[in-house]
Amino acid sequence: MRYVIVGIGGQGILFSSRVLGEVAIRRGESIIGSEVHGMAQRGGSVISHFKSGDYKSPLVMAGEADVLLAFDQNEGIRNLHFLRPGGAFVVNVHDKGAFENPSLAEFLKERGISVHSLEGYNLLKEHMGGNFLFLNVLLMGAMCGAKVSDLTFEEVSAAVKELSPPRFEEANMKVLSIGAESVS
Repeated sequence: MRYVIVGIGGQGILFSSRVLGEVAIRRGESIIGSEVHGMAQRGGSVISHFKSGDYKSPLVMAGEADVLLAFDQNEGIRNLHFLRPGGAFVVNVHDKGAFENPSLAEFLKERGISVHSLEGYNLLKEHMGGNFLFLNVLLMGAMCGAKVSDLTFEEVSAAVKELSPPRFEEANMKVLSIGAESVS
């Protein structure tokens, strides 16, 4: 599987890559990845490429990603070119109007890209008192709930539990389930 994870600095993109890596290691799969930080510490773009399986290069080429996991809808739309035809776009949406753009709708339709969205910020306000620290795990749960990769909810849950700092473990487990149940 080839994943591209995008967002802005501070959203937990690197933790999500570590979760994918933990699942692959537990399965005995080869893993390779690359991170492009950009202006991560100042809220700038962050992109992580991750591959599990028999790959030699860490970068996912344009048009080859199976899953684009977007913690920020603008970064997600900006990086849609990474998805292969028939790929899956799992996205945190803060402005549904952006998806009413006719050019974007045509692009997604022509390539057979499935869109799986959730309003992550609203869900975190409702269930976590507005603590956006858990956005990354929420989106990982959404990816599992959408069933767009070969990862099971149980595998991701075990990896998140293993990698979470103890003080965040219970909250991460809660948020992972909310994401899986809330994705459209």
